[in-house]
Amino acid sequence: MFEKIERVPGDAILGLIEAFRKDTNPQKVDLGVGVYRDAQGSTPVMRAVKEAEALLLKNETTKTYIGSHGAPSYGEVVLPLVLGEDSPVLAAGRASVTQSPGGTGALRLAADFVASQLPGKGIWVSDPTWPNHHGIFTAAGIELHKYPYVDADNRLDFNGMLSALKQIPQGDVVVLHACCHNPTGFDLNQQQWQQVLEVVQQRDLLPLVDFAYQGFAEGLDEDAYAVRLLAENLESVLITSSCSKNFGIYNERTGALIVVAKDNEEMENVRSQIAIVARENYSNPPAHGGSIVAEILHSAELEKIWREELTEMRDRINTLRRDFVEALKPYGLDEKYAHIAEQRGMFSYTGLTPEQVDRLRDEFGIYMVRSGRANVAGFSNENLPYIAKAVATVNGKA
Repeated sequence: MFEKIERVPGDAILGLIEAFRKDTNPQKVDLGVGVYRDAQGSTPVMRAVKEAEALLLKNETTKTYIGSHGAPSYGEVVLPLVLGEDSPVLAAGRASVTQSPGGTGALRLAADFVASQLPGKGIWVSDPTWPNHHGIFTAAGIELHKYPYVDADNRLDFNGMLSALKQIPQGDVVVLHACCHNPTGFDLNQQQWQQVLEVVQQRDLLPLVDFAYQGFAEGLDEDAYAVRLLAENLESVLITSSCSKNFGIYNERTGALIVVAKDNEEMENVRSQIAIVARENYSNPPAHGGSIVAEILHSAELEKIWREELTEMRDRINTLRRDFVEALKPYGLDEKYAHIAEQRGMFSYTGLTPEQVDRLRDEFGIYMVRSGRANVAGFSNENLPYIAKAVATVNGKA
């Protein structure tokens, strides 16, 4: 039965994990895996999460299903977190939330919804974008297209992006990264988002906003600027949100698909269709991660602790970006890599070539994706001098 099934190459990042584990270099550094790491190289469980879990264990009374849309207690804290406490969208009853298995699950819900309810519409993603975007949307049977995002000098190509958006067929779907663009780290400023909004309005496009890293760029509300701008000025928006990262609960797979519609009646129509899509995918989402988030955000004390911890994570990453550029100064490379300090979030499109990335891995035990995307959270005060010298070496400067 399975004789003709061929083996396919594994996921590139998963392959990096395996190669890193086998590397015997005592100075090896993992800059590939997309999770937050502390100064000790660990992905810690946040204090607020531990305290929330203790309360859940003490008070839990059932393990029953939570429904295709997820737990109401989760939805009622995620909506204001994403759209704002005083959101006119929420006041008008225009938004629906569906709990999902991570942001990836939310993207698949959105993809299947578009495929079934908006047949024939193409979907446009930035070039580059998170690689799994390609797999998710094509698996749903949607025709995939690209718009430029980074130029040949490894800088944000906003003019190219805007020009391409103006050519997208009317009514197509455009995927936008709200903040902490994955994999580049290049984000739009508020003025640029206003220009994007104008084009979306003119072309009657449907934005699908990937909001996986709220709180990792500038702050919870600051990072939501684009999401709220689009939701408050457009009749229809799809938003995929993730709590897996900013609550550090990666393995609990905690996300949500938020749909903004023209009015409450239209929202309820869409909500009914999303329930069917969820039912056909996984029936009910896992409960534990959403329960953690709800427990924290329903408690003023736990929310305060969580916000403080998230601020520490964000500040650490932004400091490491600046420190890395500073560490390159003795080699005369600080200007060449100055963009790394300007980017936001955990990832950086470093500008290193595939050949340089290979040398970093083979000669120094420094692992990152061959595109040059590095997880900045893998930097530390201890390994920065080593990484800087290695980068200088592959640049012919050491």
